[in-house]
Amino acid sequence: MRAMILEAPRQPLRLAELPVPKPNPEQVLIRVHACAVCRTDLHIVDGELTHPKLPLVLGHQIVGTVEAMGERVDQFSIGERVGVPWLGHTCDRCRYCLSGRENLCDYAEFTGYNLDGGYAEYTVADHRFCFPLDPSYPDLQAAPLLCGGLIGYRAYTMTGDAEKLGFYGFGSSAHILIQLARYQGRQVFAFTRSGDIEGQNFARQLGATWAGDSDVLPPKPLDAAIIFAPVGKLVPTALRAVAKGGVVVCAGIHMSDIPEFPYDILWEERVLRSVANLTRQDGDEFLALAPQVPIRTEVNSFLLTQANEALDALRNGKIAGSAVLVVD
Repeated sequence: MRAMILEAPRQPLRLAELPVPKPNPEQVLIRVHACAVCRTDLHIVDGELTHPKLPLVLGHQIVGTVEAMGERVDQFSIGERVGVPWLGHTCDRCRYCLSGRENLCDYAEFTGYNLDGGYAEYTVADHRFCFPLDPSYPDLQAAPLLCGGLIGYRAYTMTGDAEKLGFYGFGSSAHILIQLARYQGRQVFAFTRSGDIEGQNFARQLGATWAGDSDVLPPKPLDAAIIFAPVGKLVPTALRAVAKGGVVVCAGIHMSDIPEFPYDILWEERVLRSVANLTRQDGDEFLALAPQVPIRTEVNSFLLTQANEALDALRNGKIAGSAVLVVD
């Protein structure tokens, strides 16, 4: 099979011919049709997430069909379409798993990081961590739901019943979650890189109440904010933008250092918290909700062999919506 592999941090991916993997008793072999490109992939390539398996096949927003199954697989059939997310395996024994917090599992393994992912024609995945996909979503449009959607949804639930929401960074996750927020009658204030008129117009087209540069205050105090961009200096900016009792959620797996900030912008019971990974319950809830809205993903497609170009476009802020590799 063809695969784009990472052999060392800060190096371009290389096209390689690899053996088709064989599923173990708990795994399914998946023929990959599409795999969305995530900012986490960039953090791995750029060496900011420091312990990937090498060489590595990136990609954790995988859509494909089941080609073969291990002997213990009991929930899918040959030819069935499935989605594979970031969380690829948990121990089911540590205190986090036993308390319903498998996203914090001490021994978790992650697709496209500890486990080979979807920048390839085939992959294997633990069937217990795969999701059936609603048939209303074509392959390319389904792929971004599996991380931008799922982990964005987990961050979104942390904002409680906030009516006025700020989204800092308007990429794959934000363009999905704004649709859910509008469906639920909430107002979204979108913050982009300074001078990103195209991104601000994109946010307005999707129903943003207001859109502007990330270094300015919104016209109204926010009830909550989600920081999708991996930029630590946005934390004090967002804290200043939320009202008393407001919540600021850091949604990324990696963020640059947060600068020192005065206590008074955290005081009055403002909350600053992070979101880590996802649970299977998050996946079940969000993938059932998405077609009800219905959420539609804006996709910029690239061939598998153009994975480096897709990563560069994402790094340089050239993607409106989501980048997706067309594999099959």
